Amino acid sequence: MAFQSYTPKPITDIFTNDTDIDRRKCHRTVPMRVLALGLGRTGTASLRTALKELGFTDTYHMMSASVENPPDCLMWQDAFAAKYDGVGTFEREQWDQLLGHCQAVCDWPAVAFAKELIEAYPDAKVILTTRDVDSWHASTMKTVDWRVNDPELRLVAQWDWGAGLYQPMLRRFWDTFFKGDFRRYGKRVFNDYYAEVRSLVPAENLLEYRMGQGWEPLCQALEVPVPKGKKFPHTNDTDGFVDRCKARNRAQMCNIAFRALVMGGGILAAVLSASVTFHRLGSRFTTIRV
Repeated sequence: MAFQSYTPKPITDIFTNDTDIDRRKCHRTVPMRVLALGLGRTGTASLRTALKELGFTDTYHMMSASVENPPDCLMWQDAFAAKYDGVGTFEREQWDQLLGHCQAVCDWPAVAFAKELIEAYPDAKVILTTRDVDSWHASTMKTVDWRVNDPELRLVAQWDWGAGLYQPMLRRFWDTFFKGDFRRYGKRVFNDYYAEVRSLVPAENLLEYRMGQGWEPLCQALEVPVPKGKKFPHTNDTDGFVDRCKARNRAQMCNIAFRALVMGGGILAAVLSASVTFHRLGSRFTTIRV
């Protein structure tokens, strides 16, 4: 099932390092072992790094779609269409295509499909990262909600390949999951969501985890040894979020400018070539007449 068709990455996109993998042609290559279903801004980026350190490779995260492989957004849009619009189906086969290279998944947009992922991968351990709802809401307002409404991203998405895939998916997820108004409904959705996940997962298969608890509870739940001499990672701090997003916008703007330069140069070359040809033909015609 495919709605929006896949288009290859332009060869002129030299200012970003995105990969260009069409997941609709992929399949599962490693077992899914961990579903980390806590909402974004509860330490999911740190958890991703920690899971990689523990050998769970790869761990899917929103960054997988936003800055690593933008064509993933096509399949996320398929998943949204199936669940929320009743268009087509998105089942284990499709999840294996999208996430088949990963042993773990975390962050959004995956949380919009918590129930579906739990059903698709019943043997996976479930981790629920959480934090105080008020501090979570304040952090998310300054970061992801800002990004969703970033006018610069909207503008860049009209012209850049990667942004054009990511921004519509991000907007769809945000409006769908948070009922079109994160500021108003965010805390309510947070509480309802965590209650739903707790109701779906048997207690013996669920680890509720807060950043700061260190390696021990995580490793115990996942039945892996604690890394010796390594601090638990801390990544994706709020202070650097906006700067990283703006840097991404600038790189994509450079892609757009470079493509315009190359295309403009090609058009100019064509015009000059045509002009020279016309001039030569005109000279020959004059000579013949003389």
